[in-house]
Amino acid sequence: MPIHLRCEPSDVAPTVLLVGDPGRARAIAEKLDGARCYNDHRGLLGFSGEYRGIEISVQTTGMGGPSAAIVVEELAMLGAKTLIRLGTCGGIGDGVGVVDLAIATASVPVEGTTPQYVDGAPFAPVADHRVTRTLVDASGAVGRTTHTGLFMTHDVFYQQGEDWERWRDRGVVAVEMEASIIFTVALLRGMRAGAVCLVVDRVADRDTWASDEQIAAGTEDLVRLGLEAGQALAKAP
Repeated sequence: MPIHLRCEPSDVAPTVLLVGDPGRARAIAEKLDGARCYNDHRGLLGFSGEYRGIEISVQTTGMGGPSAAIVVEELAMLGAKTLIRLGTCGGIGDGVGVVDLAIATASVPVEGTTPQYVDGAPFAPVADHRVTRTLVDASGAVGRTTHTGLFMTHDVFYQQGEDWERWRDRGVVAVEMEASIIFTVALLRGMRAGAVCLVVDRVADRDTWASDEQIAAGTEDLVRLGLEAGQALAKAP
């Protein structure tokens, strides 16, 4: 039994939705048939149930790279095969608006965890193509503006003095705090991973922060997209 996820391999489905917020894990669990909690240790809530007849798990990662790395490592020990991060992000790219959705093709590791995994060597944490393609395909049914491209993963939420224009010019569409680590550990442990996030602000202008009502509505679409993609990937791996 892993140290942080106190459960057995039989408790976790091969396809797992990853969320930072335990409240979002509970909300997703309510959409699963026969949902059961398999972990509440350290607040890392995990649930398994069925969505349209397919077994799916949802697992809390906490915030930031080190916590996400621990959870992904332990999911690998438990036999998980496909991971989809459902999170929030800040918009950087031109045309990326508040409460749009953003799907990652890869994420620039501007954080401290990935370098420790690869001994500081240059490394490109990429999302799995099949997972990404399935997310893009499923996004059409959600009806919300969706952007697909390069993310940047950062260790600091309240970034000070960051040159966002530089990252935009390099093709980055959004910034968040876990994707590059999830992709890195998945690649090293033989899993496939993808990520889709709700844009809650434009990082160069904090006055654009979405309201609680906008975030709630956007999260509904985010979760529906994740469940549809997870079901499709589990049904036809």
